[in-house]
Amino acid sequence: MELFLLEHKKLWRKMSTRISVLLCFVYVVIFGSILSFQWFSFGSSDDVTSSFGNNFDGYGMIRDRQEYSLKFGGELTDESLQELVRDYQEIRAAGVDSELEKTDCHVINGWLGILYPELLETERYEIMMEYVDPKKLTGFYERRQNALENFLENNGQAGAEKDCLLQINGKVNKPFRYEWTEGWSNLLGSMVTDTGTVMALFLAISLSSIFAGEWHDNTSSLVLTTKNGWKRIALAKIGVGVSFTVEFFAIILTGSVVSQLFFMGTAGWDMPIQTIKLIAIAPMNMLQAEIYEYVFAFLGAIGFAGVVMFLSAKTRGNVLALLSSLAVVYGPTMIAGYLPYGVQKALDLIPLVGSSADIFRTNTFCIFGKYVWSPYLLLIVPILIGVLCMPFAVRGWSRRLRT
Repeated sequence: MELFLLEHKKLWRKMSTRISVLLCFVYVVIFGSILSFQWFSFGSSDDVTSSFGNNFDGYGMIRDRQEYSLKFGGELTDESLQELVRDYQEIRAAGVDSELEKTDCHVINGWLGILYPELLETERYEIMMEYVDPKKLTGFYERRQNALENFLENNGQAGAEKDCLLQINGKVNKPFRYEWTEGWSNLLGSMVTDTGTVMALFLAISLSSIFAGEWHDNTSSLVLTTKNGWKRIALAKIGVGVSFTVEFFAIILTGSVVSQLFFMGTAGWDMPIQTIKLIAIAPMNMLQAEIYEYVFAFLGAIGFAGVVMFLSAKTRGNVLALLSSLAVVYGPTMIAGYLPYGVQKALDLIPLVGSSADIFRTNTFCIFGKYVWSPYLLLIVPILIGVLCMPFAVRGWSRRLRT
């Protein structure tokens, strides 16, 4: 334990570690969450003097939007959808643009485009909600089922794969609950989803020197002269790397969740994620989806930490260890578009390369003739990769010391 504490203190004393944690907190929590809620994403518009055309009043606007949605809250039926569209058209006709900002027009207009394509008038420049006849908006759930099946067929997912996906979709509870959705869409579609990708950069900076730094600081020869020896020190370093990752993630998670609770509260947590993306098959509500996305980021971060420490142990330079670590997570993203689709999916299993947004998709892996929905493997495989890398990191570092 004493050795662990010494290595832990050594890591946190590094200026690069402290700056990395601070910058990640600023980017994810301050800019990606607090300012996004208060300004970038949900501040009222039409202020030409402010950046992004929004005012710094997101807290009040979020409350207004949540209150407005309660007029249609409860079960989402043909009648409530018609009322949502009708109310939007009445506000539009009255010319009260400030009231339009309270509506879920972007989300609902997306529903109309998916479910009622025959009502789309391509020669018009208005969104569908402005001109569609609310009385024609019927058969919501039947049309959703048809849209999902058509998507799977057009995507080449037929036979056993289609049956597997439709079986998962069959667990989705209907009718859907509806409250203000745009906030959850932004939260689950970008804020939480990007957490792991951003953390990867700063984890690589902090952990890439955990073994390689001994060579850089010319202290590797001293390791063999200590009473603890290389193996105990290596195990302590592995433990510190995992501990640091947990602590780092806890800092980001705490800041993000506190910010979310302050601005959005818990309203709408029990809505199904299908209100964000109609053809999503996951039988999850918003809270379950958020938990999944944070678990994905956490397990991916642990897995990535294992990979970074392995690369640090196999190299003798901090720069090379850092570049190698960054290449692991960002390299596949850069080249994915040039690779076959099957290879792209396989690369998603690398820690923090895939996306937690797969819960909104219908991606699968075929394993021994059985189809497995991708979100299951995206949780399990990345951390397994990291855990398997850790003993090789210890062994790789010891070999370099002996030579």
